Amino acid sequence: MMFQVGSMRHFCYLYLVVLSLFLFIPNTHELEASQTQALLQLRVFLEYPSSLQFWEYYNGDLCGLAPSANLSIKCEDNEVTELEIMGEKSEKPSLFNGFAVPNQTLPMNFSIDSFFTTLTRLKSLRVLSLVSLGIWGPLPDKIHRFSLLQVLDLSSNFLFGAIPQKISTMVKLHALTLDDNYFNTTIPDWFDSLSNLNILSVKSCGLKGSFPSSLCKIKTLEVISLSHNELSGELPNLGSLTGLHVLDLRENHLESELPLLPKSVVTVLLSSNSFSREIPKQYGELDQLQHLDLSSNHLSKTPPSTLFSLPKISYLNLGSNVLSGALPDKLYCGSKLGFVDISSNKLSGGIPSCLANTSDSRVVRYAGNCLSVASQNQHKGSYCEESSSGWKNIKTWELALVLATIVGLVTVLLVSGIFLWKKCHSRKTTGQDVLLKIVQDNSSTGVSSNILANARFISQTVKLGTQTTSTCRQFSMEELKEATKNFDLSTYIGEGSIGKLYKGKLENGSYVAIRSLTLTKKCSIQNLRAKLDLLSKLQHPNLVSLLGHCIDYGGQDDSNSHKLHLIYEYVPNGNYGTHLSEYSVDKALKWSDRLAILIGVAKAVHFLHTGVIPGCFSNQLKTKNVLFDEHRIPKLSDYGMSIITEEIERFDAKGEKPKPCLRSKAEDDVYNFGFILFESLVGSIACDKGETFFINEKASFGSQDGRRKIVDPMVLTTCSQESLSIAIAITTKCISPESSFRPSFEDVLWNLQYAAQVQATADADHKSD
Repeated sequence: MMFQVGSMRHFCYLYLVVLSLFLFIPNTHELEASQTQALLQLRVFLEYPSSLQFWEYYNGDLCGLAPSANLSIKCEDNEVTELEIMGEKSEKPSLFNGFAVPNQTLPMNFSIDSFFTTLTRLKSLRVLSLVSLGIWGPLPDKIHRFSLLQVLDLSSNFLFGAIPQKISTMVKLHALTLDDNYFNTTIPDWFDSLSNLNILSVKSCGLKGSFPSSLCKIKTLEVISLSHNELSGELPNLGSLTGLHVLDLRENHLESELPLLPKSVVTVLLSSNSFSREIPKQYGELDQLQHLDLSSNHLSKTPPSTLFSLPKISYLNLGSNVLSGALPDKLYCGSKLGFVDISSNKLSGGIPSCLANTSDSRVVRYAGNCLSVASQNQHKGSYCEESSSGWKNIKTWELALVLATIVGLVTVLLVSGIFLWKKCHSRKTTGQDVLLKIVQDNSSTGVSSNILANARFISQTVKLGTQTTSTCRQFSMEELKEATKNFDLSTYIGEGSIGKLYKGKLENGSYVAIRSLTLTKKCSIQNLRAKLDLLSKLQHPNLVSLLGHCIDYGGQDDSNSHKLHLIYEYVPNGNYGTHLSEYSVDKALKWSDRLAILIGVAKAVHFLHTGVIPGCFSNQLKTKNVLFDEHRIPKLSDYGMSIITEEIERFDAKGEKPKPCLRSKAEDDVYNFGFILFESLVGSIACDKGETFFINEKASFGSQDGRRKIVDPMVLTTCSQESLSIAIAITTKCISPESSFRPSFEDVLWNLQYAAQVQATADADHKSD
């Protein structure tokens, strides 16, 4: 017995010793002191940006900070693994001479070499995003020390010189984004060593040289975006890039035949280059293609008729080329085709019935041809015949020139040939002038092709580690209960247009918003799922994406209803209405900011009207339904709810026959968008006051004194009068009581783009003064 008591006492002592050791082991999630010191030094280098100001008063572990729109830090094993900082130095001068620019770059004493020396102390980084921070100087070679880096984003800074070759050793890179910098050198051709690269985006950097052929060796590439540079020469065959989804090479100087493309491609933007010859028939076999822009090139002959009937094509722009011949009378258009531009070409004959522009679901531009139609300005037949014969003569002359060289024709003939070639080549530059004239001629009837071509077509689904799916994902109730702590009150966000909203965190760490609403058991689940599949396919940068759904059939005791849960991407940065209520000078939205937000929302609504057939209307257009993501991009929520409520309400009334599906007209969305415009002009005072308030106050818009009375002071102090007048005019039209007097959404978008352009010009003139 004594032995047992002693043994027990010995065991208790041993237990206490072991327990004390565990208590004094440092927390494995607490950031190492050297890592904390490095982060604080970076804050000093960056001149204490507003996103990092609160660090001065924060004494806790930086890894424990909740991510915000401008800052995100993630850690593992005492070290920083992800660092994302979004600054506010987004204004870029047209010319940059490599020296500090007051209020736009970091100061003259900033050392980019010292900055990256400090940064490389965070040796475990896998994600590094430093955007709009005014960082200037040549990107140092020591960037390659981030051997674990998978995502690198240094866009919207002032980096110049060459892109360091040392980046080619960072073999774990999945995404490389260097947009909106000033490299101004030849684009490198060593990308093939980055065998895991999914996304390459180096837009608007002034890069020269030929398209890097090494990209053709990277089988993992999904996005190539090199638009708005000065690339020249030919494009290689891109058919080997079997995973390519997005190819964006707009506004370069590329000159060759169009390249062959892989079957996987979704978005192809090749406008404003010098591509020639005919459009390959292979393009008519790209069954995943949704957006194709070949405008403002030198493409000839008749386009393949199969382009128009591709199963997923929604946007097709062939405008401002030299396409000729006649389109087939029985041309078939795909069911999703919402926008077609074949204007400013040399096409003749009739216009096929599917392009006759007789439906609101499809916008067609065909002015500036020789078509036998009365609508949209057409040239006389001789205009296209002369052009056609001219091109034939060029080809004959080129052949004659080759033969003459072989047989040794006289030098005079050779000189004459060069002269004629230059003369004919100069004709090609007139295409853009013709396009601009046609846009002006038709501006009253719709949006210009250029505006639509500049829309962001890259799908939000093409992101690192994501997969596109053909149907709406079905979540399990167990997943949703785990994500919301069994729908705990702490995860409750509030009420949406219908149903309650919860914030959830999925197993992979991503946040979602979950809308929960009640269904009667009479509701057709099959029909409902078909409509949810439709909504999940509406992918647009300015729409909150529907990720999936879950139907909770409940227990046996619940005999009357089911629960429907809709899972959306979580958009964390508040809504437009709240931002309009912000009165502090440093946070209130300037007029140019409001225009950018309105244009984003207008693009989303136009897509809902034309990007899916039949169009999606009655889209809950309110300022509180315009949300901002971590990059301050506006995203429309609660759209398409009418499609769901139609199915639910068909069986809500007991004893009644199913209600017919009633779709609101596009004019109703225009009307509601008008109140978003009105609230943008006068501020949150207009919120929820409706048409009566507008009618009582709209007369104030007619005079300078009246505008000072009603328009938000932040708008008045940051707008040009011309830009403001354009916005007021389109707002008044949108809120017209008579639906026939309201503009189309194409007109709304065109006017907002024009107002933004006028404002940008005025801002630039003001700075130069």
